[in-house]
Amino acid sequence: MPVSGVWETSTDVLIVGGGPAATWAAVHARQAGADVVLVDKGYCGTSGATAPAGTGVWYVAPDPVKRAEAKASREALGGYLADHEWMDRVLDQTYTNMDRLAVEGKYPFPIDPDTGQQLRNGVQGPEYMRRMRAWVKRLGVQILDHSPALELLVDADGAVRGAAGYQRQLGRDYRISAGAVVLASGGCAFLSRALGTNVNTGDGALMAAEVGAHFSGMEFSNAYAIVPKGATVTKTAYYGYATFFHADGRVIDGAGSLKGRSVIARTLLSEPVFAQIDRADEHVQRQMRLGQPNFFLPFDRQRINPFTDRFEVDLLAEGTVRGTGGINIVDSHCWSGVPGLFAAGDAATRERICGGFTGGGSHNSAWAMSSGTWAGRGAAREALSTRVPALSELRGAGRVALWPSKSELTAAEVITSAQDELIPFEKNYLRHGTRLTAAADQLNLLWDNVEHDLGASDGDGRIRARQAAAITAVGRWMYASSLARTESRGMSKRDDYPDADPQQHHHVLSGGLDSVWTWTSDAAVGNLAAVS
Repeated sequence: MPVSGVWETSTDVLIVGGGPAATWAAVHARQAGADVVLVDKGYCGTSGATAPAGTGVWYVAPDPVKRAEAKASREALGGYLADHEWMDRVLDQTYTNMDRLAVEGKYPFPIDPDTGQQLRNGVQGPEYMRRMRAWVKRLGVQILDHSPALELLVDADGAVRGAAGYQRQLGRDYRISAGAVVLASGGCAFLSRALGTNVNTGDGALMAAEVGAHFSGMEFSNAYAIVPKGATVTKTAYYGYATFFHADGRVIDGAGSLKGRSVIARTLLSEPVFAQIDRADEHVQRQMRLGQPNFFLPFDRQRINPFTDRFEVDLLAEGTVRGTGGINIVDSHCWSGVPGLFAAGDAATRERICGGFTGGGSHNSAWAMSSGTWAGRGAAREALSTRVPALSELRGAGRVALWPSKSELTAAEVITSAQDELIPFEKNYLRHGTRLTAAADQLNLLWDNVEHDLGASDGDGRIRARQAAAITAVGRWMYASSLARTESRGMSKRDDYPDADPQQHHHVLSGGLDSVWTWTSDAAVGNLAAVS
C-alpha cells in the first residue's frame, strides 16, 4: 500500500542512475570510504540500454602498438576531436576494471579454446548488470529502486548537496542530503522505442542545467540505429555484414552500416528498405548468435533467416545514448564544474574519447566503467572533506514541471510535439540550416509552454512531466549546437555545409534554459571564446 509523507535520509555520496556508470561509481565511492546511496528510475540491474543487450568493450591489452591502433581506428570518423590523453586513461582504466569484474564481480567470461584464457572484450548485459548489482550490494551500498530523482538540492552557495524524488512503489516523496552527487542517469533517446531506452529521457541533463552545468558535443547526438521494421533491438554493427535493397530487389548504392546510413535514411523518405546479412560466413554467424541472442528473436519468431532472407528495416533514434554529447566535464574526476556535482556514462560527454562520432557499444561501455570509476572517487573525495548539510539547509533547484498547473497541457502532448521535431530523418539526421532553424524555433516555443503550463500534482504525473521537459531541453541544446557548427564533422553532417572547416576544429559548448547559448572550446587547450 502506498504511504504518505516524505522520506528523508543523508549519505556521503548520492548516485543518480542504475546502469554500468552508476554501479561502477558506487563501487569506487564505497571503496574510497564513503557511505553511498544509489537511486534508480527503474530496477538497478535491469533498466537502461546496457541491461538487455550484449555489448563489446574497448578492452585492449597494454601493448603500445595495439593501443595506438585502437586510438586511431575512429579518430578520423570523429573529426579529430578526441583527446589522446583521455583515450589512454580510458584504455588503462577499462583494462583494470574488466579484470576486477572477472575477479571481484565474479563475471563468467567465456574461455578461448585455443589459449585457455578468458575473453574479456565483451559482456552480456543481463549477466553483467546482475553481477554489478550484487557487487554493489555486497559493499553495503543502499539501493533505492523505482525511485527516480526529480530535482537536485543545493545549499545557500549553490553547491549540489543532494536530490529529491519519488518512490513509485511506496507512493512517497523522498529527500536525500549528500556531500556530493554523481549523475549517471544515462542519455536521451527521445522515447523512440530503442530497446532499454525507456528510462533514458535526459532527466540528468535537465537537473544539471538547472544548477548551471554546461554541455559539450550536443550536435553529435543524432545517432540512428538500424532495426528490423517494427522491432526495438539495436545492433547496428551486425549490419556491417548486410546488403541493402530497394523493394524491387535492386541494391541500394552506397547504403551501409558504418558509412552509408544516411543513404538508407534518404531512401526511407520515399520507399521501404530491405536488408540481408548475406556477407557473414558460418563462423561469423555463430559468433553473432552467441554475442547477441536477442538480436535474432524478432527473426526467429517470424521464421526469417536474416542470413538468407531479405527483411524490411527502419532507423530508430538513439540520441545521446549512442551519440557523444552530454554534460561537460572539466577535470580528471569527471567534475561538472558545479560544486558537488559529477557526471559519468552517457549523461556525460564522450567527445574525450570518441570525438564527434559514436564509438558504438564498445567505447560507450568502456567510458561508462571508466568515467563511473573517476566520478565515484571524485565524489567520495569531496564528500569526505565536507560536512553533509541538514535537509533544512537545502532547497530544490528544479524549475519546471514539478508543481500542479491549471493548464490542460499534458506530458504526452509535449513529448509528441518534441518527437515531431527530433525524430524525423529530414530534421535531425539529414541536416540543413533551414530545417534545423525551423525545428529549433518549434522547440523553443514548446519550451515556453512547458515552463508556464506543464505540471502535475501526483508523483507519477511529475515523473512524466519532467521527462517531457527534459526531452524538450535536450533537443534545444542539440539543435543550437548543430546550428553553431556550420560544417560537416563527425556525426553532424550538414547538407548546406557538406565539407569540414579547419577553422572549426573545436568543441561546441551549450547550456541555458530560458535562453539557450553556445560557445566554443578549443579542441587542444580548452580556452573559451564566445561565438553567440
